[in-house]
Amino acid sequence: MIRSLSTVALTGAVASTLVGCGAEESSDPAPTDKISGTVTVFAAASLTETFTELGKQFEAAHPGVKIVYSFGASSALAEQIEQGAPVDVFASAAPKNMQQVLDAGDITATPVTFVRNRLEIAVPKGNPGHIAGLADFGKTEPKIALCAEQVPCGAAAKTVFEVAGVHPRPDTREADVKAVLTKVTLGEVDAALVYRTDVRAAGDKVEGIDFPEADKAINDYPIAPLAKSPNSVAARAYVDFVRSNRVREVFTRAGFDHP
Repeated sequence: MIRSLSTVALTGAVASTLVGCGAEESSDPAPTDKISGTVTVFAAASLTETFTELGKQFEAAHPGVKIVYSFGASSALAEQIEQGAPVDVFASAAPKNMQQVLDAGDITATPVTFVRNRLEIAVPKGNPGHIAGLADFGKTEPKIALCAEQVPCGAAAKTVFEVAGVHPRPDTREADVKAVLTKVTLGEVDAALVYRTDVRAAGDKVEGIDFPEADKAINDYPIAPLAKSPNSVAARAYVDFVRSNRVREVFTRAGFDHP
């Protein structure tokens, strides 16, 4: 069964390679009975629901394999990998953090973009703060939550505010997008910027508001097996599974875009 550990723009030629690879659909991997053991996956917090579902599917297809997830801010996960955490697969919410791991020599295979995500305004059910759009984040009245700028959702938020000419006045900045979403679901803030997938995952606890500037900060999500993977064969099989046509519907239903 799946277990979870505690939660804690590639540039230049590498970016071109990653995006180019992501544009190609991965064919369904051939079934194999040769993989076994534990696959430890470090993944962006915004992948929690989809990867949990995919982990169950992968385990069902490969009896004897266990998927262990650690979900959190991509920046924090990248730092843990650099510090020697025994990890098989890394899935980041931004190329920048994958590049960090690549530069450290912790990845030998080319990272591939497997999905994309965009920001959406999240408000509590009923929109008690009467939030209409991004401009409200520059006002003093609403209580606002944003991701810390060093994590992917915070970097994307910074971009859209710059494009819109809005100077946000956040009451709180959180370590990852799920922590921001929690502020909304608990009614502790009037609005937040999270990913569209997080709004969908929250169901009727929140309402989502689209805004045009979101198109200017779409996040590419790269994935790669790690060079020092304790279970390299199973790690590669997991990456192939995530990229395969058979699981596209899971990502589509969650609100992700495909490369």
